[in-house]
Amino acid sequence: MYFSWTWMFWPWIMAGALAVYGLYCFRKYVCGEANIFEQLAIVTSTFTWLTLVPPAHFNGFLEGWPFVFFLVYHYFFFFNVSVRKRLYGDYYLRSHDPKWDVKPPRWRRLLFCIGVMLSHWLAAFEGPELHRISGGVIRNVGIWVMILVTLLMQYNSTLYLAKYSEKVVVPTAVVQFGPYRWVRHPIYASTMLLFAGYCIALQAPLASLSVVAVCLWYYEQRAKLEEALMVETFGDNYVEYASKVRYKFIPFVY
Repeated sequence: MYFSWTWMFWPWIMAGALAVYGLYCFRKYVCGEANIFEQLAIVTSTFTWLTLVPPAHFNGFLEGWPFVFFLVYHYFFFFNVSVRKRLYGDYYLRSHDPKWDVKPPRWRRLLFCIGVMLSHWLAAFEGPELHRISGGVIRNVGIWVMILVTLLMQYNSTLYLAKYSEKVVVPTAVVQFGPYRWVRHPIYASTMLLFAGYCIALQAPLASLSVVAVCLWYYEQRAKLEEALMVETFGDNYVEYASKVRYKFIPFVY
């Protein structure tokens, strides 16, 4: 087996119940009423339907990479959120200018979520049956390296960004260290790498291209809005940085 000799049948009733409860918690979250446990339920439900339900639907059971990426997605999300919250988030409220709440239109955000979900389901459909994925920990060392690079890029980007947001929620200088020396938006790049890693682990090249295309389409618009605001705020300093670090998401490519 490619990761584990153990397997389990997937109970659809559990997945359905988790989805219903996740939607209930999400409604409370939108109203600002969700507690920590309910916020955890939202993310758990989302990641379950991204990483566990699709391969279980097509194979009838689970083993290996779906379990791994379910845990990686959780750790990827919650560790980053914890760092951001503790350094300059809601746990320690600080002065905040709403102009920095840059978000693409709601319809674009919705299509992004749908595209990511469909790409994960495509990966489960396109990939071979789980027990036919060859290898082992050693033969899949490339995917493990990709997971580690993704986590390190995300955490280092967050920590360097936080250093320039010590007293306020908005940046006080142009961050040019750590992963920001290679790409201008390493947090977005690490998210793309995370999603692509799941598809690659399930040996689904079309799904990998699909999820990268969806992320580029969405993050390109978001990056454009953020960079316009950075130029407005930091002027020539950001223009000089952008000319020095030419790539937005993928080093030496784009």
